[in-house]
Amino acid sequence: MSRFTLYIRHGCHLCEDMQQQLLALQAQYDFAFTQQDVDADPQLTQAYGHLVPVLTYGDEVLCHYFLDQVALLQAIGKQPHT
Repeated sequence: MSRFTLYIRHGCHLCEDMQQQLLALQAQYDFAFTQQDVDADPQLTQAYGHLVPVLTYGDEVLCHYFLDQVALLQAIGKQPHT
């Protein structure tokens, strides 16, 4: 199973939108994601604070501001739930 990290900021409508899109895609594709609040860690604030939401796969940034569904599907290898 592919695992992603979604960097967010509370009260961010773009963050909420991307989270909802990811939750909807989980019904069809086999992946998991965790959320990290960039404001909880000064290093995260510096790295991602001006780009939230940011979706990463390992050390690779897949997208920010808006979900790049193509990049997500490439990262998970288009593995539908069985």
